[in-house]
Amino acid sequence: MFEVLNYVCNNYWRGQTCPEIAELEHKLNAVGFDTDQVSEALIWLGELTQAASDHSQATAPESESAAAPSASALTMAPRATSWRIYTRTEQHRLGAQCLGFIHFLESAGALPLAMRELVVERAVAARAAPLPLNDLKMIVQMVYRSLGHQPGALIMDELSSDHRERVCH
Repeated sequence: MFEVLNYVCNNYWRGQTCPEIAELEHKLNAVGFDTDQVSEALIWLGELTQAASDHSQATAPESESAAAPSASALTMAPRATSWRIYTRTEQHRLGAQCLGFIHFLESAGALPLAMRELVVERAVAARAAPLPLNDLKMIVQMVYRSLGHQPGALIMDELSSDHRERVCH
């Protein structure tokens, strides 16, 4: 599935340039990806699109005439003073390296709490155990793009490069 997602991320996942699902499925099959992998990746992308839409609606400014948020919405919204306890499933699927990277992004101010939850949810939905760090980085990039955000240059460098291949100047 990640080969398909990586291909989509690099070739189509740029806002308006991504074709409709049926056309994208046809193009991915024409490139030579396995039908099952394409289907799994498109389901994952559809769920990401839905989650990003839900996130955008939840964070949209409310009009003054709108009713106050429900008690359940208030209790679900993470706050800056909140502690995040990862479930056993999340710990197993993410692994120590990915959990450390998520913490790094949070502490750098590059991954707001609500966005972190979306990243964790999408990473767990990938069903890899443990998820390779490069796959998590791609998920973070796709979450950024699906929400219409652009990370800073240094964070983008962290998300897009393998540090073992860097050459010191």
